[in-house]
Amino acid sequence: MTTYGTIPTSSSSIDSPGRGGGFISRAKDRIKSNLAERRPWRQMLNYHALGVPSSFHDAVARLRTNLAYFRTNYAIVVLLILFLSLLWHPISLIVLVVMMAAWLFLYFLRDEPLAVFGRTIDDRLVLGVLSVLTLVFLFLTNATVNILVALLIGAVVVILHGVFRRTEDLGDEEGGGDTRGLMTTVGSRPS
Repeated sequence: MTTYGTIPTSSSSIDSPGRGGGFISRAKDRIKSNLAERRPWRQMLNYHALGVPSSFHDAVARLRTNLAYFRTNYAIVVLLILFLSLLWHPISLIVLVVMMAAWLFLYFLRDEPLAVFGRTIDDRLVLGVLSVLTLVFLFLTNATVNILVALLIGAVVVILHGVFRRTEDLGDEEGGGDTRGLMTTVGSRPS
């Protein structure tokens, strides 16, 4: 059968709900669309766009705009710093990977609301429970200092970049200058 590289026109047995293939393909699509919000690293790390803000108000405005525009890049940077800090604590790294999988399946990749014992669970509750469980499980692995230092370093890196990165060249494509993008719901793009 020579179907390699072709797009199927009908659902195959892999996409049947019982085998989970449909979920995997939807997960891949959702991850690709979320990663599509990532801005080019060359644009983010353009040293010609660095400059000292003229005032505190300008610094705050730059930070808000850059946080909205580069939010996916910043999340990748913070997660990379956290990952690197846990390399010397393999148990913590395993816990982090397991919790990231839980986040993917229970929060980021769901198409329909989560239901437990026939009751629909609110997304805010899922977010809160996953956040608390992630922190508790990581702190139980005796890597508390590493985690806190890594998160602090990540926050400092993000804040410094956000304050010193000028925003004039970012444009307004897809809400690039819109600071409301920080609080959008999962899977939606800022308008």
